[in-house]
Amino acid sequence: MKVLIIGGGGREHAIAWKIAQSPKVETIYCAPGNAGIAEFAECVDISVLDFDRQVAFAREHEIDLTIVGPDDPLVAGAADAFAKAGLRVFGPNKDAARLEGSKSFSKDLMKKYGIPTAGYETFDSPEEALSYLETARMPIVLKADGLALGKGVLICNTREEAKEGVKALMLDKQFGSSGDRIVAEEFMTGREVSVLSFVDGKTVKIMTSAQDHKRAKDGDEGLNTGGMGTFSPSPFYTTEIEDYCQKHIYEPTVRALRSEGIEFKGIIFFGLMLTEDGPKVLEYNARFGDPETQVVLPRMKNDIVEVFEACIDGTLDQIDLRFEENAAVCVVLASNGYPEHYEKGFPIKGLSSFRKKDGYYAFHAGSCFNEKGEPVTNGGRVLGITALGSDLKEARKHAYEAAQWVSFENKYMRNDIGKAIDDV
Repeated sequence: MKVLIIGGGGREHAIAWKIAQSPKVETIYCAPGNAGIAEFAECVDISVLDFDRQVAFAREHEIDLTIVGPDDPLVAGAADAFAKAGLRVFGPNKDAARLEGSKSFSKDLMKKYGIPTAGYETFDSPEEALSYLETARMPIVLKADGLALGKGVLICNTREEAKEGVKALMLDKQFGSSGDRIVAEEFMTGREVSVLSFVDGKTVKIMTSAQDHKRAKDGDEGLNTGGMGTFSPSPFYTTEIEDYCQKHIYEPTVRALRSEGIEFKGIIFFGLMLTEDGPKVLEYNARFGDPETQVVLPRMKNDIVEVFEACIDGTLDQIDLRFEENAAVCVVLASNGYPEHYEKGFPIKGLSSFRKKDGYYAFHAGSCFNEKGEPVTNGGRVLGITALGSDLKEARKHAYEAAQWVSFENKYMRNDIGKAIDDV
C-alpha cells in the first residue's frame, strides 16, 4: 500500500511511526511533515488546508489510503474532498467533525441525548454574555465555540476575570472568528482523563486511557497550551469507570450522532472529568490527541492500518483492539516563551541516542531541516520525548532521563509531568 498522512506535528510523527510497522504498507508520504517524520515518510510541501493539491498528489501517486491528522482540515472538509474524488480516507467528514468544530453543537447534542456534561449557556453577543455573568456562579469556564489550537478555554475564578474573558474572546477576537459565539460552562472539579476511540459509524472501540497536562508551567500554572506532556494509562480510570462511560457516554455519543443523521468514521477523543457525581464529558475532539497519541500508539499491539480500514469499511466490530500491559510517559520539549512569543531555527542535538535504545522515542512536533540538512526547531512545541516502562513511575523516570539526551537553545519543559501518579 501507499499511504498519505496529512499534518506535520507530533501526532502525525507517532502515526507515521506506527504505520511504518504495518506489513501492508510499502510507501508513506506526509504533507507537509517535519524533520522527524522524514525518517519514515517522504515529506511533501503541501499545506494541510490545500485539498486540491492533496487530492491531485494522491491521484498522481496512486495513494491507497489517506489519514487526516489535524482538526483544521477535518473541520474544513478534507475527508469530503478525498471521498468526492473516490479516494479512501480516514477521518470524519465535515458534518461529523462539527463534534469538535463547534462547542455549542456538541453541548446541544449531549443535552438532547442525556450524555453527562457540565451545565452551560451559549451566547452570540458579548452583551448577552456579560448580562448572564452578573448572576452566574463563579468560577466559570468560557469556551470559544470554534477551533483555537486547544487554547480557547478560559477558567475564570472571579466575575471580573469572566468579563475580561468575554472581552478577549468576543471583542478582541483573541482566537479570531472562533470566538464569535461562546459557551459559558459550569466549572467542574475532579481528575481529567483523555480516552481516544476508533469509530466506524456504528461501533466504538476504546483505546487505553491517558492524561494530558495543558498548562505551560509546573504545578499547572501559566497559560493553556496544546499540551506539555502526557502519561498512559491513567490509574484513576478504573474498570468500573470505563464500564460506566461505555454505557452512558461512548456508545450513546455514537448513537446520538446516528440519530442526527451523522455517520462518524474516524477518531472520537473523549475529554472526561471524573467528578464526585460520576464521569462527565469536558469536550469532544474529532481526531487523535496531541500529545496523547504519543503515549497511546506505542502501547498499541494492533496493525493500525487494519484498524483504519475497518473504520472506513464499517467492520470495526471484527477488530480485537489490544494494548500492552505497560505504561508510557511523554515530556514535551518546547521553545522557551511558548505558547506566546518564542524564537526558532536552533539546531537540535542528541537525537541519535534514540536509535540505540528500544522503548524511547523522540516524536517531532515542531522541527524542520536547515540548509545544512540539520534538524532545527520550528515551533512552540519541538519534541515529545516518550518512554515506556513496566509501570508509570518507571516510564516517567525513563522519559525524564531521555529528555536530557536532547539539547537546543531555549529548550524548556515542565518537570512534573505524571506527578499525579505519586498520589496513587
